[in-house]
Amino acid sequence: MPYTPDKPKPAESSDQLRARIPGWGVDLDPRDRPSVPKEQFNPRPTGTHGEFPERQPERRPRERSIEHEFLTPVFGTSCPPKGLSGLIRTYAYRRYSEARAAHWLLLLAADRVDVVESTIGSFASRHPDSPITEAGVRSEFTRHGARSRIGRRRADVGHHALDPVIVAAPWVLLGGVAYLVVKRVTGRRGA
Repeated sequence: MPYTPDKPKPAESSDQLRARIPGWGVDLDPRDRPSVPKEQFNPRPTGTHGEFPERQPERRPRERSIEHEFLTPVFGTSCPPKGLSGLIRTYAYRRYSEARAAHWLLLLAADRVDVVESTIGSFASRHPDSPITEAGVRSEFTRHGARSRIGRRRADVGHHALDPVIVAAPWVLLGGVAYLVVKRVTGRRGA
């Protein structure tokens, strides 16, 4: 029983275990065990020694693994789940164990969806993100970008050609979609 000082149910006796499990207790005789001189018996009780701590109030739903009965007494609240990415994360935690690959793949997908949501939210705000400065493109020309890579035997040199594609592709794709939408809307008005 986690987080409580309640005493667990008593363990089975040696005779009960020996009757139930063949070969149980073959190493009980200290003379047959090579580690006996190094063992130290500690009679102190182990585990939790206090009552369950006061719980932090849960004002918004939080992710909780299905392996755990409840949230820990204190938990983070700085990034509550929101939007479609929050729904994906909630589904991953409610449906799959943390030991399943599907759980982690859904969380990765939720991260990617969150990036798209944040980018769209950026365009809807009064101060949209700048892909030139926030992706570090400007610093490549002002902070010795090329000189720090050439002749330094860096491990990441192999993918430098793909970096502009990875950074720019979502913006180009979004611009193309916006162009097609505007073209379609203005085309319908002109007809």
